[in-house]
Amino acid sequence: MIKKTFYRSGQPAPKLGVSPLSWVNEVLHHLGADTTAEQCLSEARQAGFQGVELSRIFPREPGALKQLLSQQQLQLVSGWHDGFLTERSVEQELDAVHNHASLLQENGARVMVYGECGWMTDNALDVPLHARRLLPEDQVKPYAARLSAFSDALLAQYGLHLAYHHHLMMVAETLPEIRALLSACTPSVGLLLDTGHATAAGFSYTQLIDEFADRICHIHLKDVRLDRLQQVRASGMTFNEAVLSGMFTVPGDGGIDYRPLAEFIAHSGYQGWMVVEAEQDPAKAPPLATVTRAQRYVAQHIYPANA
Repeated sequence: MIKKTFYRSGQPAPKLGVSPLSWVNEVLHHLGADTTAEQCLSEARQAGFQGVELSRIFPREPGALKQLLSQQQLQLVSGWHDGFLTERSVEQELDAVHNHASLLQENGARVMVYGECGWMTDNALDVPLHARRLLPEDQVKPYAARLSAFSDALLAQYGLHLAYHHHLMMVAETLPEIRALLSACTPSVGLLLDTGHATAAGFSYTQLIDEFADRICHIHLKDVRLDRLQQVRASGMTFNEAVLSGMFTVPGDGGIDYRPLAEFIAHSGYQGWMVVEAEQDPAKAPPLATVTRAQRYVAQHIYPANA
């Protein structure tokens, strides 16, 4: 039996957002280099989404961002934070996150995506996927303790739930790594369920639902072209090369089965956001057409029970 998630936003059902990664890349700046915030937001609304995640092309002044979002009747869903708790103290991380967390808070977000960028090799996204630096086992519990304290403070000071992003090339990529970390964290540390990163890491996202349904407070709907994934792994590509090769795509364009996720959404009581996310070259995958197709796919295959 699926346990209900701990996150309660007061929403009657999950809302559907979109990541600006279909328009611009946060690391590979040449992808979508000429895209404006106005274009991204206008097309997100035109495609039928209710909210967006934060992007480097959006203003960082709370009032200016709020005005842009309001013009398109969009909500700010969340925003990624480059965390370094493998190396920093809780106090240092709270200082580092202040402006970002304040921006999220003042624009109505309830969740902050935490990506652990510490303990990575130099230029980690440009080294082969198999060359990832692993966090030693004896450092997992101290790291989890800092992460737990940071999560508690984030909620107390900014009203933001921490959504931990399991991610290729980072310290929690594989299922055993995610399991070891979350089992050492307090319940306040939430989980971002990313269907694409789970698949690309070699396990089914359904295992995260089976083991951690009560921690899931944010969902990224990222699909994977399985033949491309096999090529990426076999040829020793880097993460960025995998992105450029088209390994990731929007739901419905890859090989992931979303029926178990639809069951989870229908029966778990999940009330957070689902976010369509695909790191693609916008020159090869025109954003408006791509995310519109994804929105229709989600409405047809994941949302029926909530319609």
